[in-house]
Amino acid sequence: MTRPLIISDCDEVLLHMVVPFRDWLDETQGISFNMDGADFANALRWQKTGEVLEQNEVWRMLGGFFDTEMGRQTPINGAISGINTLAEHADVVILTNLVDKRQEMRKEQLAGHGLHAKVYTNQGPKGPALKAIVEEYQPSKAIFIDDLPQHHHSARETVAGITTLHLCGEPLIAPHIACAHKAGHADARIDVWDEALPWLMGQLKEEHA
Repeated sequence: MTRPLIISDCDEVLLHMVVPFRDWLDETQGISFNMDGADFANALRWQKTGEVLEQNEVWRMLGGFFDTEMGRQTPINGAISGINTLAEHADVVILTNLVDKRQEMRKEQLAGHGLHAKVYTNQGPKGPALKAIVEEYQPSKAIFIDDLPQHHHSARETVAGITTLHLCGEPLIAPHIACAHKAGHADARIDVWDEALPWLMGQLKEEHA
């Protein structure tokens, strides 16, 4: 009998990312990060001129952050203990949208916070990667956790029967993130791990009912 499988994103689900990224930009790069809406592309401005960063500069800054500043990231409240509790009842893997060269860095980063799990890297929509992981594990039930609605849409388009939880654990941006549950692409939207864990455990118990 195969076990259920939980496939979780990392940034803003398990670890804070936007806040340490914002602080690093302000402290060292001369860039202000103002998240007034869900438009990440226009949130970064040069402090000296007020001009919005070009898209290639935004990607360069993100790359620089992940290359040298992952130590700034801290766990979202309840996330590590929650995912480790789930790991007692299901296989748990991480699917993170980082380039492949950062796969081992992410694995070591999570291990440093007490989460030991296989890490898959991905670029772009997550549906195809989810499909490949589900085919690899052949789980009795698959549950996907992510903070961005487009990945839930991709999951639903690509993986039949997958259960999805929309969870954005960063209060700075959660109110600005469109709800995948309201859009019909997630089974629930819960942004706090103290509430998400009972829901997820309930999904696992349903599978054994």
